[in-house]
This record gives sequence, C-alpha cells and structure tokens, in this order.
Amino acid sequence: MLQINNVTKTFQNTRAVRDLSFDAGPGEICGVLGPNGSGKTTTIRMILSIIAPDSGSILWNGLPVAYETLTNIGYLPEERGLYRKSKIGDVLSYFASLKRMSAAQARPAIGKWLERFGLKGMENRKIEELSKGNQQKAQFIAAALHKPDLLILDEPFSGLDPINQIIFRDVAREIADEGAAIIFCTHQLEPAETFCDRFVILNKGRAALNGTLEEIRAKNKKNIIRIEFAAPPDNELINRISGLPFMKNATAKGCELKCEIADDATLNDIAGATLPYARILTIETEKSSLLSIFLNAVGANDYTAIEGAGDENR
Repeated sequence: MLQINNVTKTFQNTRAVRDLSFDAGPGEICGVLGPNGSGKTTTIRMILSIIAPDSGSILWNGLPVAYETLTNIGYLPEERGLYRKSKIGDVLSYFASLKRMSAAQARPAIGKWLERFGLKGMENRKIEELSKGNQQKAQFIAAALHKPDLLILDEPFSGLDPINQIIFRDVAREIADEGAAIIFCTHQLEPAETFCDRFVILNKGRAALNGTLEEIRAKNKKNIIRIEFAAPPDNELINRISGLPFMKNATAKGCELKCEIADDATLNDIAGATLPYARILTIETEKSSLLSIFLNAVGANDYTAIEGAGDENR
C-alpha cells in the first residue's frame, strides 16, 4: 500500500503541497485530480523520490520509498520520454533491464504486450516513426512491462482515440485486479468518473476531497432534481419555480428543467407546486457528477485553467 502522510513541499516562496495525506491500496485505482498548480506533479515526483518532501512521509508497505521500492514502480509520464531514434523492441528491452528483468524474461513479455496493443511486427520500427497514439502505447508498455506493484499513469489517454482509451482502461483494470495499486492523474473527468475506485481532488496543494465517488458525493451533497415537461417551460414558469421557498438555481434546456431543492423538500412538494401551471412527464432526483463536485471543490473559475492543459508549473 502507498501511504502519503501529512506531506508538505515548498519551492522558495511557493508551497506546492500542503499537509497532504491519502492512500492507494492493492487492486485500487486512485484518481488524483486538480487544476494546474494544484500539486499533482510535485506529488508524483515525491512518490518517485525525484524530490523529497520538506515534512511528512511517503511509505510503500510501511517502509520509506527506496531504490528497491522503485524497481517495483511503473511510471507513465505525461510527456513522452522514449528514445525517438531507437527501435521499439530495443527501447522496451532497455526499460525492462532497468527494472531487473532478464532478456529471457523480457522477450516473451514484450511480444505479449505488443500483440495486445496492436503493435505486433513493429519491433524494428523507430519510435519517431509511430503515430502519437502508438507512441503512447509503447510508453505504457514500458511502464507496465515488469508487472509493477504500483503503477503511476499521468494523462495516459493523451493522443488516444476513444477505442484505444477503452483498451487502456481495460488493461489498467486488469493490472489492478492482479493486485497492483494505480495512481491515475488526469484532467479528463468523464473517463475518471467510471474508471477510478476512489479520488483525491487537489486544490492549491491540499486534498480538498478524498474518498470514493459516493463518499465525496455525501460530503458535497446537493439535492438536484430534473423535471421533464410536456412542453418547454416559459420564463414565467421558470421564475415561478425559482420563487418557491424550497427551490433555487432553476435552469431550463428544451423540455427539461433542473434546480436545487432544500434538504427537507420532497418530490411531492415539487409536483404539487408545479402541476397547476404545467404538465409534468417525469420528475426525479439527480446525483452530482464528478465534474460538478470538482467545480465545487476547486472553484469554477479555476477549472478553465485545466481545459486542454499541459504540464503544471509545480
């Protein structure tokens, strides 16, 4: 198990990570989310012992991360780090040797992975000759080839079409099911919502939220209802609904209207107050999406910084 305990890291006058704590256990995919500057990259670098925390501890199976631990960690960085002039087979063999795999162990494993990702027969192709998507596949193989106990994936879907994103998710889930802990850093909230078992949402170096989706929903509960009318609601109806004492923030799109209701309000209250003015087809509660939870945790204005974003400064 990876344990990050009260970790803090400061660069000159900038505190990149503040008293951060979270765990990632065997068989678990932990999504680490946050806008640029939230501390994701700094946290990864501390886990990999590239930099050391100023205070707190990072443990793997109860012991500080050391050289022996690093051989059991796989890392797919956001920026591609393969040797572009080298052949795929040579690059993967080299990365396998860094993780103490013998040539006899690496050769069949490389063949298996290349076939799984549709790269069979490309062993002698240079990295620079591959498409961006195939380069990302090769980099994933380099990270996972040695069957790490901890696999860190930083924006793994970069350059991948939807079909290959599904393949990546399936492979990562298989790796987790075999007992590995996976740290999944991404700006793409939609795939993370269905892919991850738990989440750490970072904001300004702190863990704004930490837990499963249901746990963080419970901590950030908003009672949202969706009403479908027989005809699109006009402004008068929207204003009437918004004016009810137990409803607020009503927004309409087509025949649908969404609004937030008070904790003690019921669907019957909503229907009873609305039916005299419009015909309702359906009325139901709606769970908060990961996106809405994220925006609430980090602030909607901060989210604009992560759309199409690249590396963090820290």
